[in-house]
Amino acid sequence: MKKAYVFPGQGAQFVGMGKDLYDNNPLAKELFEKANEILGFRITDLMFAGTDEDLRQTKVTQPAIFLHSVILAKTLGAEFAPEMTAGHSLGEFSALVAAGALSFEDGLKLVSARAQAMQKACEKQPSTMAAVLGLEDAKVEELCASVEGIVVPANYNCPGQLVISGEIEAIQKACEVAKAAGAKRALVLSVGGAFHSPLMEPARVELEEAIARTQFSTPVCPVYQNVNAQPQTDPEVIKQNLIAQLTSPVRWTQTVQNMIADGATWFRELGPGTVLQGLVKKINKEVETC
Repeated sequence: MKKAYVFPGQGAQFVGMGKDLYDNNPLAKELFEKANEILGFRITDLMFAGTDEDLRQTKVTQPAIFLHSVILAKTLGAEFAPEMTAGHSLGEFSALVAAGALSFEDGLKLVSARAQAMQKACEKQPSTMAAVLGLEDAKVEELCASVEGIVVPANYNCPGQLVISGEIEAIQKACEVAKAAGAKRALVLSVGGAFHSPLMEPARVELEEAIARTQFSTPVCPVYQNVNAQPQTDPEVIKQNLIAQLTSPVRWTQTVQNMIADGATWFRELGPGTVLQGLVKKINKEVETC
């Protein structure tokens, strides 16, 4: 039995996240306060007692989820002994820090830089995402290719659930085409922009510069990365995959399938919410999740 730890991405946040850790664990409190210093504002105030609107700002959401996930892993001490890790989108940074490929400080700085770069890209060109349920991946890929404008598969979440990303009009048209093709649902999401699409290219360029300046180490276990769903331990390959991630789809279905093929029978989600536990179960009912 191999233990796999998985880390959630944007959308898992909730007001009050991390407060129990802060109040009851001295190490957690120390790390949260260090994060406040690094970011230059008290993100803990927004996490613990802000509004839903506060937490929906990309520049707040991403560091908040990262902090909750990574600090939770660090408070587990010796109990945290991963044999493989993976994270969904933003969660990949949490997975890398938890596995020792990045320091806590550098991971937080990169996540903050990523969030701000993505926010700028969203403001530059209004765009959105939509969830398509009940169609085969290949069918969704085909209908994206048939629609005029920019619309691409962005998150392969589990069989029958694929999120598409792109220009607003192209997304709306793709939803109509998906429903006509038999999709159970095709629902435009309340997100800031077209993540994991070509529209994130300005953010990718900005993040590439930040990643190039950052020290990466060999992780203690393989980290399965979003862009190709493959396990990586080479710091240079990890960096290149992280840069590519912003404009490439999150291959979560394939990631979980590959982790299971490599021996994972137990998945623990670290961070706010239980979204990934649900996706893992939809990908393979036999594995244990917590």
